[in-house]
Amino acid sequence: MPNMLNPGFAAYLVLTLSGALAGCAPSRLPAQQTADCVVGHIVDGDTFRCRDGRKVRLIGIDSPEQRQRPYGAQAQAALVRMAPPGTALRLEGDAAGTDRYGRVLAYAWLGSILVNEALVREGWAVRYTVPPNIKYADRFGGAQQEARARGRGLWSGRAFDCVPADFRRGKCLRPL
Repeated sequence: MPNMLNPGFAAYLVLTLSGALAGCAPSRLPAQQTADCVVGHIVDGDTFRCRDGRKVRLIGIDSPEQRQRPYGAQAQAALVRMAPPGTALRLEGDAAGTDRYGRVLAYAWLGSILVNEALVREGWAVRYTVPPNIKYADRFGGAQQEARARGRGLWSGRAFDCVPADFRRGKCLRPL
């Protein structure tokens, strides 16, 4: 029986498998797939770099911008406490694998802890749903309600009077 495998597909398959076997990490996470990451540097409260150079944006959440002083630095410190450099995370993809800035979009797992959700539950980020990445949107909504009701993290003050998305759009009054 003749080999029915398309030669182009066969070459793709060989290259893909050889890259995977060589330990090459994908530059993006196809929907519902996972990859490992060792945290190299925390950029802010919802973005970090893996030691292999990938820049990861946590899906479904938004933390204060660095320019939102002092809240941006506080959110960054919370992520550093949760997943300091050297921490091994499992990254889970959703429908869209990267954003317009080329960052890998992922849910980050530290064992059984969903880091994205933990940041919201502890009050260091808010839910930020951008379809089609909606897998855990309801969980994040519940976590935010709990954090706000209990005055956790940045909910203890007025940090979220101006949510990060509104700050980026210039919709918030800034102190003199």
